[in-house]
Amino acid sequence: MKKHTTLSERLQRLKCCVVLATYNNENTLAAVLDGVLVYTNTIILVNDGSIDSTPEILTNYPQLIVINLPKNKGKGNALKIGFNKALELGFERAITLDTDGQHFPEDLPKFVQALEASDDKNLFLIGDRNMNEADVLARSAKGNRVSGFWVRFVTGLDLNDTQSGFRLYPLKALKQIRFLKWTKKFEFETEVIVRAHWRGIKVVNLPINVLYPENRVSHFRPFMDIARIVVLIIGFIVIKGVYIIPRDFYRRLKKKGFRKFFIEDFLGSNDSPKKKALSIALGVFVGLSPLWGFHTVIVIFLAIFFKLNKVIAFTFSNVSFPPFIPFVLWASLLTGNFLLSETTSSSITELTDFNAIRHLESYLLGSIVLSISAATIFGLLGYVILILFQRKNRAVSV
Repeated sequence: MKKHTTLSERLQRLKCCVVLATYNNENTLAAVLDGVLVYTNTIILVNDGSIDSTPEILTNYPQLIVINLPKNKGKGNALKIGFNKALELGFERAITLDTDGQHFPEDLPKFVQALEASDDKNLFLIGDRNMNEADVLARSAKGNRVSGFWVRFVTGLDLNDTQSGFRLYPLKALKQIRFLKWTKKFEFETEVIVRAHWRGIKVVNLPINVLYPENRVSHFRPFMDIARIVVLIIGFIVIKGVYIIPRDFYRRLKKKGFRKFFIEDFLGSNDSPKKKALSIALGVFVGLSPLWGFHTVIVIFLAIFFKLNKVIAFTFSNVSFPPFIPFVLWASLLTGNFLLSETTSSSITELTDFNAIRHLESYLLGSIVLSISAATIFGLLGYVILILFQRKNRAVSV
């Protein structure tokens, strides 16, 4: 079989191999292997417990590095095993494609060319199957839309295709990431996108061809696999609120200093004064609300949901930063007592050990009214200041 030796050599220079995970794809496996072997011999194949004629087919390909798993555990698990083997052999990157016949091995050069043309050699490339126009199965398109929505929700990445198995993984860059043990099926392909983005790895789509042959066997389960992806993303939303957003916020603040950060990230944001003011109001409202322990998660979730400025909302939610908690409790209880015409003593010293629980009704009512009032005042004040700042900048530029 004649090889495209130039591409094979380019793959070797990039320390890139091909990793294939297969399970009961006896109808299409040989054709996929033959297509890939036109370009390279460096193939690691993980047989994920196939019970069809896959073992017999593989006897015809002694040049492959084959890992036979005794029991089927899922595509994610098989890929992790294949990636570990690739790293063990000294490879720094791996191209994957599905063995169900939907991908064209002829697209392999596209990935190599895209990586070579980029200054970023840690690029994470995902094949874009053009799900809106290509002749694809409804359940595949549905799963991709669900995954794409949630990936965009937690990362901001606008990817057309998040579930494509035709990818170029920067294994060396991903090596330090500890993936979840239970992501053994299709949800792993969503997890790796999110975690790679959070690690600072650039994730981009690359147009590819796609075909769904009649003899194709798919193991994607629309309900269960989509449910697993949604559960994974819910966990990511929590992680983003509790760790990722605060981490990025403090990193930028530390790097720039407060003055530069305030001018560039706050005043200099491309968001409109209205959007910034609403972000301020949201942050103050959540920060003063009686939702202790969940302020960060809730403010980030709402900022993403309403498409507000996450940095501003998070910053102003810290109005209830630990040193200020007694004052917030005190002000809430005083407000509640006033509204209910209570005369109960409410000195700030009583509240340092959360004795406001004794007056729960007053506290809850007061905190809600206080949070709404303060959010309105801070939002309006912020809007006025931002409008004046914007006009001043325009006058200076003219």
